Amino acid sequence: MVDLTGAKWRTSTRSSSNGGACVEVAGNLPAVIAVRDSKDPSGPALTFAPTAWRAFLTGVTARG
Repeated sequence: MVDLTGAKWRTSTRSSSNGGACVEVAGNLPAVIAVRDSKDPSGPALTFAPTAWRAFLTGVTARG
């Protein structure tokens, strides 16, 4: 399990400002990108290797 204690979370620029479906990402940790639901900050987080995260972003961006 990855230690996310030092994670600096930021809200996705695609999240709405009305508190809806928000995603937070922490990219400051060594060798891992973490993603969580902003409505449940103490809940689970998904973690990805940086190469997997870049591939995901590339795929999402390509779909528009």
